[in-house]
Amino acid sequence: MRILIIEDEIKTAGFLKKGLVEHGFSVDWAPDGQQGLFLALTENYDLIILDVMLPKLEGWAIVTSVKKEYPHLPLLFLTARDTTEDKVKGLELGADDYLVKPFAFSELLARIRARLRKGEFKATNMISLANLQIDPLRYRVTRTGQRIELTQKEFALLLLLATHQTEVLSRTLIAEKVWDMNFDSDVNTVDVMIRRLRRKVDDPFEPKLIHTVRGVGYVMEIR
Repeated sequence: MRILIIEDEIKTAGFLKKGLVEHGFSVDWAPDGQQGLFLALTENYDLIILDVMLPKLEGWAIVTSVKKEYPHLPLLFLTARDTTEDKVKGLELGADDYLVKPFAFSELLARIRARLRKGEFKATNMISLANLQIDPLRYRVTRTGQRIELTQKEFALLLLLATHQTEVLSRTLIAEKVWDMNFDSDVNTVDVMIRRLRRKVDDPFEPKLIHTVRGVGYVMEIR
């Protein structure tokens, strides 16, 4: 398994590379965002670990560019940026995980292994509910015939809800399925993502399809 580390702190990068190599990974390192993006787009990696704050090119831009070319390549943010807004932004741009510094290497390793072990969910049939249609193969969402533009994570969240119609999904389950993350200590992140999805998919239309089950989670159904 090949991993790319994009990290400008030499000490942190050295620590990460040493630890990952000891656990059997082949590791490349880029000290700035520009070089990191070049490697990400020209080499074959199984996973990328990157910081947000990087010289020459920020991590946000790297994730956006990489996901356009390789939508299923796992990207994991490892950063000191610890606000809910930063986490939401990173995940909304397409990152698959978000770990805040300082961190435990054992936790990072567990998340890497879980990400590499877990295959992406792929549906093949058109999904419909009321006037909402989801085409999983073309990443296309319409409602009353109107095209709705979603980010990759918004689409994954909608697809999860739609494939479990009438089932109440907990925040923890949503976090695990969509991001391979455990948000027990920060469930507000899932709530924020649900609100953003509702603004695009539900607010301009009738009937409302995404519902809150207080104290439990969320469900998609016609009421």
